[in-house]
Parts: sequence; structure tokens; C-alpha cells
Amino acid sequence: MLKYSMPLFFSIALSAPATLGAGPASAASRLEIGYIDVTPDITLRRMVAGSGNPKGTILFLHGFPETLLVWKDIATKLADDYEVHAMDWPGYGLSSRPASTNFSYSPMDYADVLRAYVKAAGIDRSKLTIYATDIGSLPALLAALNEPDLAREIIVGDFAPFDRPSYMYETLQNLKNEPAATKTRAYMNETRAEILANAYRRGLPAEEQFDLPPDVLKDMTEGWSQGDITSADAFYHYYSHFTRDQHYLEAHLADLKTPVKVVWGENDLYIKKAMGEEFARRTGAPLTILPGVGHYPHLQTPQDTVAEIRGEN
Repeated sequence: MLKYSMPLFFSIALSAPATLGAGPASAASRLEIGYIDVTPDITLRRMVAGSGNPKGTILFLHGFPETLLVWKDIATKLADDYEVHAMDWPGYGLSSRPASTNFSYSPMDYADVLRAYVKAAGIDRSKLTIYATDIGSLPALLAALNEPDLAREIIVGDFAPFDRPSYMYETLQNLKNEPAATKTRAYMNETRAEILANAYRRGLPAEEQFDLPPDVLKDMTEGWSQGDITSADAFYHYYSHFTRDQHYLEAHLADLKTPVKVVWGENDLYIKKAMGEEFARRTGAPLTILPGVGHYPHLQTPQDTVAEIRGEN
């Protein structure tokens, strides 16, 4: 388990960012970032925002190479009406990074971490919406297969539910098989700065490109390397079990009882929207395609994420 010298929680008064089109948040709204033990071996850094009498709870699950801070502005906007949670996956940000001999970093292992977090945080499942993107989506669905009452609703997007390499960016295809996976892992660690600078805008036309808020980029940069496992290493280990867990989901798709919605960036370079269309068609889930948006809708057009949570899309 990781040990930290910083206080268990620190609080920030919230004010809604102008990019989301709202005035100041309630004076009662607070954002706290701290730590929670979810198993004897795993401590997660988490963020909680909200005020009194929330209408429900939102749990945001990030992707690669992100940390929980990518949700800060969205949490700020939603905090007057919802209790909002986000966490760093093991291997990302300041959460635990156990040795891969003890924790596989697989989607299945992440599903167990997710279920443990919901329990440890004392979240009312009947009022919970899970919003998951990229590597967070498959674990959310696998967890729901195990516990259909995990959440009232799960919103997923821009991920690979099925083993369809042709729908995926070449780097992701390479991570699915050796020896290409090991070479790709080394290359990603060598090009960390380029990945963090450009992963979220790669493939977008110039007029759609955007910069990360400085505090988000700083957090992602500092969160890449902690202990012996980098975020690229965790990503590599995730993918070493990815095909197995994709096959499991596809084989048990009929057992998925938790209501699911799908949100996808029209111009997702990394995972083609055809993947989302197939998943939505086969599950009967509502599908929202966001025009002109890439792989990171919550960063490119955060107002769309807020609208989805509020049921305005």
C-alpha cells in the first residue's frame, strides 16, 4: 500500500468554469481530494464534490493517460445537484501501484476495484450513475455483470468492448499481442512527454484542437511515474488481459441487466465509432454520437458530458 505524507483530504471551494456556461456554485459546495483504502493492498486517490441533499451520485472513471483531475471542472458544474466522485485507477495519478505479480491491472481486476470503491465509499447504488470512458468502460460493464444492482445507470464511451482490432488505432492493436506489445510499452515510456502533450488532440482538425488546463496536464505528468509502475506499464498490463476480458463480455452480453447508455466522439481516432454503434445495437442501448468530437469528449466539449448526466441530450 502506498503511504502519503500529505493530509488525508484537502478542500477547495468550487466556482463553475465559464466554459461550462454557469455562474458561481453554491457556497455550500465543496471539492475534496484525498485517499481511501478499498482493499488491504490498494489505496485510491479520490475526489468528492457536492453539497447537501443531492439528487443522485455520479462516479467518473478516467481513461489513459489521465488522472481524476480531468473531471474537476465537470464536477464543479454538477456539484450543486449531485454528489460527484472520481478516482485514480491503480497505476495512474497517486493511487497504489502494486507489483504486477500481485495485481494484474486487467479490466477484471479494475472491475473488482470499482466494486470495492463503491462499497468503501458508502455510495447508494440505487442513485448512482457511473460515467466511464476509455479503459474505465469495460471494467464498469464487467462489474455490472457480477452485480447488476451496482448502479442505476452506466454511461460508457470511446472504448473497445469487443475484440475488433480493425476498429482500433495501430498502437492499441500492437498492445494486444507480443512481441509488439513489449516494444510498444517501451516506446510509450520513452515518449511520455509527447503522449501527454498530444494524445487528446491527435487526429483532430486544427480548429477543433484544444489545450489541457495547466493543473490537469501537471497532474497527469506527475502521475505518470510513481514507484516501479508507470502509467504506460499499467496500460500494457491492462492490454495483456484485454482480449480475454473482451471475449468474456461478449459471451455474457445477454446477462447485462444494468441500464446502459453509449456516448461516442464522431471523430475518435483511437477507437472508431463503428465499435460504439455495434455495442449499442447489440445491447439495445441509446447511442449519442458527438459531432466533430474526438476520443476525449469530457475534455473537448465538457458541456456535452454535463448535459448527458442531466439528461439534456
